[in-house]
Amino acid sequence: MTAGARTADARTEDARTEDARTEDPVTEDPVTEDGVTEYGVGAGWKPFREPLRVTALRTGAIAMAIGAVLAGFRGGVRGWPMATLLALWPAFGGHWVEVWYLNGLRPRLRGGRRAQVAARMGLWFATGVAIAFAMRLTSEAAGLQPLRWLAWRVGGAAFIGIELAAHLVLQMRGLPSFYNGRG
Repeated sequence: MTAGARTADARTEDARTEDARTEDPVTEDPVTEDGVTEYGVGAGWKPFREPLRVTALRTGAIAMAIGAVLAGFRGGVRGWPMATLLALWPAFGGHWVEVWYLNGLRPRLRGGRRAQVAARMGLWFATGVAIAFAMRLTSEAAGLQPLRWLAWRVGGAAFIGIELAAHLVLQMRGLPSFYNGRG
């Protein structure tokens, strides 16, 4: 093999590596001696970015759909706006907690996949508790009967269930998710 052929092969391999890096949402960035990459500590996770308009449209549509279901149990069509407002807590608020995990906490976790799973489950539970509290305060401020059934344990467990279901949809679509460890 000539030197020119080896150089061409090396360029082809570099191009394949670059293509793989741009297609895969998780790439391995060079890690310095202190374990810091371009995105923080640990493996080179790419930060999650999404335009606010896209986030608002998606989470708003989810909240409206959940609001419609909840309104069927409580107040009918007249209760739909308030039910939608309450559903915005887990939809929109939960989105921002997930973004914080992806961009703030996950890059700093040490201990591999187990640490990520434990941190995420704990964060989801704590978020569910906080969201349940916020939903209760919102309903009381609006003069509605308090959501007595929405105890902190229920809120925490329900939010974990919501997130697992959402990540299952991502997994089925071949996107980064909790299940494949890429999202």
